[in-house]
Amino acid sequence: MLNKEILSPQSIVVVGASNDVKKPGGKMLKNILDGGFKGDLFVVNLKEEKVQGIATHASVKSLPETDLAILAIPAPYCLEVVTILAQQKRTRAFIIISAGFGEADPAGAALEKQITDVVNSVNGCLIGPNCIGVITQNYKGVFTSPIPTFDPGGCDLISGSGATAVFIIEAGMALGVTFANVFSVGNGAQTSTEDILEYMDLHFDPSRDAPVKLLYLETIKDPAKLQKHATSLRKKGVKIAAIKAGSTAEGSRAATSHTGALASSDMTVRALFRKAGIVYCSSREELLSVASIFKYKPLQGKNIAIITHAGGSAVMLADALANGGLNIPPIQGPDAEKLKTYLHPGSSVANPIDFLATGTAEQLGIIIDYCEHKFDHIDAMVVVFGSPGLFDVEHVYNVLRVKLDLCKKPIFPVLPSVINAQKEIQSFIAQGHINFPDEVVLGKALTQVYKTPQPASEEVRLPAMDSESIRAIIDRNKDGYLNIKDTEALMYAAKIPQITMLVENQKDVLLSEVKKLDFPVVMKVVGPLHKTDAKGVLLNITSLEEASEAFDQLMRIEAATAVMVQPQLTGLELFVGVSKEPYFPHTILCGLGGIFIEILNDFAAGLAPISEREAKAMLRSLRGYKLLLGVRSTEGIDETVFIDIIKRIAGLVQIAPEITEMDINPLIGTNTTLLAVDVRVKIDRSIP
Repeated sequence: MLNKEILSPQSIVVVGASNDVKKPGGKMLKNILDGGFKGDLFVVNLKEEKVQGIATHASVKSLPETDLAILAIPAPYCLEVVTILAQQKRTRAFIIISAGFGEADPAGAALEKQITDVVNSVNGCLIGPNCIGVITQNYKGVFTSPIPTFDPGGCDLISGSGATAVFIIEAGMALGVTFANVFSVGNGAQTSTEDILEYMDLHFDPSRDAPVKLLYLETIKDPAKLQKHATSLRKKGVKIAAIKAGSTAEGSRAATSHTGALASSDMTVRALFRKAGIVYCSSREELLSVASIFKYKPLQGKNIAIITHAGGSAVMLADALANGGLNIPPIQGPDAEKLKTYLHPGSSVANPIDFLATGTAEQLGIIIDYCEHKFDHIDAMVVVFGSPGLFDVEHVYNVLRVKLDLCKKPIFPVLPSVINAQKEIQSFIAQGHINFPDEVVLGKALTQVYKTPQPASEEVRLPAMDSESIRAIIDRNKDGYLNIKDTEALMYAAKIPQITMLVENQKDVLLSEVKKLDFPVVMKVVGPLHKTDAKGVLLNITSLEEASEAFDQLMRIEAATAVMVQPQLTGLELFVGVSKEPYFPHTILCGLGGIFIEILNDFAAGLAPISEREAKAMLRSLRGYKLLLGVRSTEGIDETVFIDIIKRIAGLVQIAPEITEMDINPLIGTNTTLLAVDVRVKIDRSIP
């Protein structure tokens, strides 16, 4: 946990500081000096009497009491230094920039733990090891450059990678993005990104603290803590965007269900971010574009006007916006015709509004005014204006600056001519504005911001279910897949409607029971995990004779233990499933079922528990959502029942967290009912 000694130390010692500013210890000290640290500054160096003008100590033993220690020495020496400082010098904050710890080998990990134990024993704070350090308003404790000017109205940056933090700062400063606190957590031995976010939440003061948080995550050690404090900060008005690197690798377990095969770490992380209201970004470029969007007026609707003098850029931007679900609606009517009279012949106002390469600053101002006051269906504007190098565009950017302040609708400036209009862009940024140099990156980022919902409610009422029966079923089973009888009982206890079924391994018994059913029926093999792949699903069985032949055929399949018979239903095939990533809440998936689950790859995911609003949003995010409503002669489904089933599955895994994979596929839906046809449930107590 952060403390006052790490945030606002009155005294700092740099252990391993050097006169050579090309070394980490030397650059660290120089940055602290250049940053104007006002407290007491000490240096420990075995070989030099003075380092950068500061008298040195040969050992930490001769130091006075010191709030913060920054260690730039080899890993093997860090434990002794930390121990002396913590126990003898009342040091309560440590930044270890050295590498060679948990990221290196088991011995390094053991050393890292010993150091952490020492810091914990005095209720101290440890940042790192293997990091670039910390930047606050009070000191610039990093060994890298550039050092951004501290702006409390800018962005707090928390990064698991020191180099990535530098790249983000560099690129952000070029765009006009400003920064407040920067934390490079490195290995996060004691203080993780989640811990820093927790401190920022618990101590948040809107009059003092940065309104934007940017996260670069390589690991999520405590998803529940991240969700809790991100949600809380979002509800306080803070905006958060994050990159989660390394999310595409398959889990360590082998997925044997459809849901398990579909699920990925990236999908689960995206679901976590949506639940917490964090904008998901896939690159540094996108992260900074989202941060830039945060600094402009909020987008209140999805209708965008593109104002440009470059047709190609407008087309690419329109594609990016439309692919992300935003609209570029036509602009037409008397006001549109009137606007054309102010523009050069050949200009178009249809949207994109193209006022040609010869467009003037005055024309730009008129176009913006029309979008602001006349075109009520327009929610925001993107202005793309570069320079071919033929004339000065300062007047154009001056108009843009004025309109950014005056207009109620957000305006996003794309100024791509970073060479031809370098002087004008720098002037634009110096006035406190931010540039988007690439229209496609802006388009993708804008759709991500718009699609990110408000944080989900922390309190979700679970649907009524037979909790005692559910627990009894789980408790009496070992890890693995539940048998058909217990699966059926589990669905009944969860009050999930399911089709009647007959399961038998004796042919004569099965045939005598089949007589009681209405034909046609479906017959399926019991035993193999993937029935369709094993050719173990036979449709349109219309007589006892066909049933007899089907039984023999199915029982010849390898691993067959019995045959299941069900009435053959017609309706839309859907699916609901469960996946469990270690330490994350259960991920609930839904979408079109049957074979389309793999072919179309059209599914939505959310983290349990799931509210009515979340379940509805999941369904409506599906590309095939119109099929649920009914298309042409195809009947739709009862959406409220589907939502209830999603909520029940999310509630079921709250009662039975041992469920790690689950499929209801297909779930046959009509406009009156939904019935679970094929259900598979796996429990695994080893997954936390």
